[in-house]
Amino acid sequence: MDLNTLWFILIAVLFIGFFFLEGFDFGVGILLPFMGKTDMDRRMVINTIGPVWDGNEVWLITAGGAMFAAFPNWYATLFSGFYLALALILGALILRGVFFEFRSVYPSGRWRTNWDRVMFGACLINAVLWGVAVTNLLRGVPINEKMQYVGTFFDLLSPYTLVGGLTTLCVFTLHGALYLTMRTSGELVDRAWNIAKPVSIAALIVLVVLAIMTYLETDLFTSVAATVALFFSAAAMMVTVLFTYLKAKGKAFATSGLTIVFLVSAVFLGLFPRVMVSSLNPAWSLTIYNASSSAYTLKIMTIVALTLVPIVLAYQIWSYWVFRKRVTAKDVYY
Repeated sequence: MDLNTLWFILIAVLFIGFFFLEGFDFGVGILLPFMGKTDMDRRMVINTIGPVWDGNEVWLITAGGAMFAAFPNWYATLFSGFYLALALILGALILRGVFFEFRSVYPSGRWRTNWDRVMFGACLINAVLWGVAVTNLLRGVPINEKMQYVGTFFDLLSPYTLVGGLTTLCVFTLHGALYLTMRTSGELVDRAWNIAKPVSIAALIVLVVLAIMTYLETDLFTSVAATVALFFSAAAMMVTVLFTYLKAKGKAFATSGLTIVFLVSAVFLGLFPRVMVSSLNPAWSLTIYNASSSAYTLKIMTIVALTLVPIVLAYQIWSYWVFRKRVTAKDVYY
């Protein structure tokens, strides 16, 4: 395996980790207005992700940094072509971070309700736009022979990519609801199950529709590995629906996580060895070779990554272990 392939795999793993971890963060944020009947309820919901949301976001920052260093042409084309969409995502992520700092500054109910709406909107934007962005990578975007994006923001919107956004919205919302069944207590657990049941059916339906449209719109199914990964994603979602109706909290969350893992894996396997597909001419597509840094740069980055990544992983595992217990009313403070 050459270093180009190694770094493609590493970036794929980072995005898988990001979507798995931030998936339930986004889901919890989307469910915040629906889960809490009182301010105490909503505060308990917030506290389930309060200690971990920023650590989960690090996976995206690391993936972006790795992309910039290992595949600068990929980074440049992606961030210039998807500029408006990524700016909306970044703005929403910033507002979410501000939410955690400002929500409890004043005891006013109206103040806190408005910030809850900000949280809902920020997570909704992220859940939808990430699906739109990822499906665009598979479908292809207008890239010329100079590796430049020559389309507009509206070229990124199509029935296929909108279904992709709807899929991530449903899957992340379900992932968040199942996370809340493990991390909350009392009536909040029952509310989370009541929300998870219909959302699981919706997630399964849109995932199947996405798979059909992926067959019609992309060449993903020419890759056996990607096809298998997409099949396992759908199978994991079917099992998630079953576990959700059986109220098997840990198992349901695990299989919803596997749905995300296999779905993102299918995207990267379907792309390989490309990183961005040109809809104008397949020969103009960016690959792990024409978009990469020099061999020396990749070598140095590999040494640094092998040294630091285990430390970061160990810290995040430790933080989840420390905050593993359910959140109760006595844990809430302002």
